[in-house]
Amino acid sequence: MPEAPLSSGDLPAPVRFLPEYDNVLLSHADRTRVIPDKRPVPLFAGDGARAGTVLVDGNYRATWRLSVAARAATITVTAMPGLTRRESDDVQAEGLQLLGFLVPETDGEVIVTPTD
Repeated sequence: MPEAPLSSGDLPAPVRFLPEYDNVLLSHADRTRVIPDKRPVPLFAGDGARAGTVLVDGNYRATWRLSVAARAATITVTAMPGLTRRESDDVQAEGLQLLGFLVPETDGEVIVTPTD
């Protein structure tokens, strides 16, 4: 949209949950835009994808998995070191929105845990 207003570059990007094998990680030879600290790309070889990724302010900061059992669903987020409390709260809020989309007829929770 050529005439749409643009935000300033210093505004934080919203939290985004990406699925396994998302184009953001697959299509770029230089991934430093989303993985600035040279962390390995979280993609498994072959068709063994087990987790999606979470972008916080446009950077890869966590992985996520969905589990559904009966009428309950859980998104478990494994955060990289350095995720702040506010960022964790934002991840949890966005995860709850995702749960409502993926499994709308279930009770759900989002659990954010740090990496080991």
